[in-house]
Amino acid sequence: MNLTGKTAVVTGGSRGIGRSICLELARSGANLVFCYAGNSAGAEETAAECSRLGVQALPVQCNVADPEDVKALMETALNAFGRIDILVNNAGITRDGLLLTMKESDFTAVLDTNLKGAFLCLKAAARTMMKQRCGRVINISSVVGLRGNAGQVNYAASKAGVIGLTKSAAKELATRGITVNAVAPGFIDTDMTAVLPESARTALLGSIPAGRLGQPEEIAHAVAFFAGDHAAYITGQVLAVDGGMSM
Repeated sequence: MNLTGKTAVVTGGSRGIGRSICLELARSGANLVFCYAGNSAGAEETAAECSRLGVQALPVQCNVADPEDVKALMETALNAFGRIDILVNNAGITRDGLLLTMKESDFTAVLDTNLKGAFLCLKAAARTMMKQRCGRVINISSVVGLRGNAGQVNYAASKAGVIGLTKSAAKELATRGITVNAVAPGFIDTDMTAVLPESARTALLGSIPAGRLGQPEEIAHAVAFFAGDHAAYITGQVLAVDGGMSM
């Protein structure tokens, strides 16, 4: 993908899938503004790695559930580069627990970050993209949003909501040259899955037809495709990158 001269805003870019997305977009030539919640050391490392690829990368601390923080994030991109071509809504959290014992605060926290955060960022970026009459939005959902998962009613609800947000926004924005798509990762080899007990990991692998966990770079490749010109006639779609789990 050639994204030279494009500006991308990526949420949750300090580690894991978010960092891989930043690096893949940087390899394709895009300048970046990415946000992080609290991992400043990780954010600086992401920025340094992107810079070594020959692009500018600006880290911004941001709570995506806070409208003022989101406004500041988008203003940083516009002040630095004058436009926003690509938005990747990747920021997300988990607060796992069974339905009957889940605290309301844990349900709300996950919905606020994963779904409300995506809504706020999309709304803010869309204003600029509509003026430009072009833009690419890629929302990171999850296989859990497609099929559910015991112990994750909050996370599943938030990621299913992201799919609904994607399809509705795609219909609203298509006439302005803006595409809105989603990538739904399966279980990916990140810090979150590294802490699983070996028994849980073995059971997990048994549910994946491909027989392995995905790599963050495999999600980033899908995001880069949606961000590029080859995907200009694709909108409102959900691409599961999950080794066959959602079949």
